[in-house]
Amino acid sequence: MIDAGELRKGIAIELEGKIYQVVDFQHIKMGRGSAQVKLKLRDIRGGGVIERGWQSTERFVPAFLEHRPAQFLYADGGAYCFMDNETYEQFELQADQIGDAVRFLKEGFVVDVLRHAGSLVSVELPTAVNLEVTQTDPGFKGNTATGGSKPATLETGAVVQVPLFIATGDVLKIDTRTGEYLEKAS
Repeated sequence: MIDAGELRKGIAIELEGKIYQVVDFQHIKMGRGSAQVKLKLRDIRGGGVIERGWQSTERFVPAFLEHRPAQFLYADGGAYCFMDNETYEQFELQADQIGDAVRFLKEGFVVDVLRHAGSLVSVELPTAVNLEVTQTDPGFKGNTATGGSKPATLETGAVVQVPLFIATGDVLKIDTRTGEYLEKAS
């Protein structure tokens, strides 16, 4: 059992028959009364996010997730095919199992496949990936890194906000957790 005050980002817990991963937590100490913990939890199987608060003395059952490396092979409609890097076994996951990470999946990427009690649950991308810009409005002389932003379509189809100096064909480093532009990759 884990106390609510001991929860941190990335820890998986079982709650109401579902497996959740802690996305964010906030420890709140009231002037009078006991401390509270406000958690933002992501349903690993469904992908939905909930926010709830508990007393800091509340206890949770930890969920043990097995992480195994797998390579993303291809997408076929709503199914995404992966290959286990150790056994070379191929398997499919649906878009709702992968969640928002599907926006940054590129053929050949190595991801962590999460398993719980022997069944496939989801995938976890690296925190940052390099993707090429396939379409964006042209930059103009005088545009700077702090001058504003514009939308850019990446090779996976995801649209992110980038600085004005980014051009079509540039390779960018993107944070897969937030979907934000980090830097221009070399």
